[in-house]
Amino acid sequence: MRPAHIALAALVAAVWGVNFVVVEIGLDHFPPLLFSALRFLVAALPAVFLVGRPKVAWKWIVAVGLVLGVAKFGLLFTGMDLGAPAGLSSLVLQVQAVFTALFAFVALGERPGKVKIAGMVVALAGITVAAVDQGASGPLAGFVLLIAAAACWGLSNVLTRKASPPDALNFMVWVSTVPVLPLLALSLVREGPERDLEALRALDWTGVFVIVYVAWITTIFGFGAWGWLLRRHPASSVAPFSLLVPVFGMSSAALILGEGMSPLRWCAAALLVGGVALTSLTFGGGRTAAAYRAPTDAPAHVRPHAHAHAHADAQREKESVHVPGPGPDRP
Repeated sequence: MRPAHIALAALVAAVWGVNFVVVEIGLDHFPPLLFSALRFLVAALPAVFLVGRPKVAWKWIVAVGLVLGVAKFGLLFTGMDLGAPAGLSSLVLQVQAVFTALFAFVALGERPGKVKIAGMVVALAGITVAAVDQGASGPLAGFVLLIAAAACWGLSNVLTRKASPPDALNFMVWVSTVPVLPLLALSLVREGPERDLEALRALDWTGVFVIVYVAWITTIFGFGAWGWLLRRHPASSVAPFSLLVPVFGMSSAALILGEGMSPLRWCAAALLVGGVALTSLTFGGGRTAAAYRAPTDAPAHVRPHAHAHAHADAQREKESVHVPGPGPDRP
């Protein structure tokens, strides 16, 4: 990867990590389900009119929109609203890699190797340590919702794998249209119209900033840049940068929100990041097809040969275990 592309990948990880702090601030201004609905509404509009028609079947857009947008983000925002710290949330959510591997085994028949299984065990040990730390310092209800959110994220990764969207940004924008109404309906039922109206009437510049950040910076810029990098480099070169997300999440939470890091949390972080690295970054398919794509100015006799390489590698990539990036908006 070129230095500029490395810097871009690190910037995306920083944007996604800091996003947890921004969400924590936003929860002081909005009820969690209303906040989630506004986030997807602003992410979808006006972008949905600019990215063109959906490039995958609607069944995949709806399925990912419900699992990722409604379930994962509804659980995540509610869990943080119940007291799960931003830094811990950025860390615990990475266990989605374990759930992704498990769901891929069940739904796609992708059998994890010994190294991947070892990574799952290490990551689950990190979750156990994090649960002990959270139980000693705060309510466990929010922590449990984080684990449920990670499971939903893993399921959405498998659904996205099945959908195989050719354009990540187009897919994410159309997926963002799905959760808006269900989340608004859930907010009216669970949080009440009075609380929602009060939050909207009290909207200030901080509230505007957090919505713009989680919608445009995290979703539009983050996923647009991440998809751009994946189209130009092997997934094995890009995916490791996702491990920087909890690093930026925990450090920004400490600097901005004053969250402390207990010895148990440091231990949980080491186990989780190490386990997720083993689980997520074990490849069976080599480079992506994009890595073999011939340049447009290649001689005519080279292009068919490169195309054959790309087709063969695309088949290997399809058969290998999908490696999730930080996911549609982490968070």
